[in-house]
Amino acid sequence: MPEFEPVTLRDPSSSMTATFVPDAGMIGTSLADGDAEFLGQRRGLDAYVTAGKTMGIPILYPWANRLSASDYESNGTVVTLVPGQGGVRADEHGLPIHGVLAAYSGWQVTAQSENTLTATVDFGATPELLATFPFPHVLTQHVALAGRRLTIETSVSPTAAASVPLCFGYHPYFTIPGVPRGDWELTTPAMRHLPVDGRGIPTGDHDDWAGGTQSLQSVTYDDGFNEVPEGAVFSLAGGDRRVDVVFETGYPAAQLFAPGTDSLIAIEPMAAPTDALRRGDYRSAMPGTPETLRFSITVT
Repeated sequence: MPEFEPVTLRDPSSSMTATFVPDAGMIGTSLADGDAEFLGQRRGLDAYVTAGKTMGIPILYPWANRLSASDYESNGTVVTLVPGQGGVRADEHGLPIHGVLAAYSGWQVTAQSENTLTATVDFGATPELLATFPFPHVLTQHVALAGRRLTIETSVSPTAAASVPLCFGYHPYFTIPGVPRGDWELTTPAMRHLPVDGRGIPTGDHDDWAGGTQSLQSVTYDDGFNEVPEGAVFSLAGGDRRVDVVFETGYPAAQLFAPGTDSLIAIEPMAAPTDALRRGDYRSAMPGTPETLRFSITVT
């Protein structure tokens, strides 16, 4: 595996640090307070680069989670995805999963300071990306760490006459260091639950999710949601530590993933529900009108 140059941001007002690797898909690999790590490491960066096995904070772009088949239509354009080409990866059912930017090496750093980092991908200038998502645009990720809060802002700026579907998301894995999973509590907002089938694809049904606080002692999740309120807060707490994930703007959908085999939980901000790129239930960035989405993670 090639050597990657990590960028570590330092909070000017605390001992918090955040590390991102632009050459490996702008993935966030660490969010730490001294030696206390709050991101789930899973199989590590090597497995992410070689096999797309997610860890830390990866971006899922241009679609989050799975598509129900290997083709989609948008703006009159029909696209056929081929696993192994253009960054497309397939899950155990052969479904395209997590977009095409896993470990993508083409991010260009455009600005950097002690506690901020900005990088871009120009889809319009990259034929292999346009083959899977033929909507020219510049994707910009801006991250900042201050006041114990990591803010991740993502902008989609169309560069041609076509609008750009907004179906992406992030897959942050969180852990409470030094506290057993059975002592963690998860607090969620009221939203709408979207049941999935055995492939992880929404069935089309829905039910109300009242929200509130629940122990993770014997609970597992692999659940999708929409109608997530703007500014919604998801909190993971254990011992005297808490992680607050705020869906600040542009993320009306979410996924919770907490397997029983690992001490972590993924709280995933999503611009649209799973499989939205095939179903058409998404909004778009319009020519001349960039769209900016933002979420934040605060550790206390």
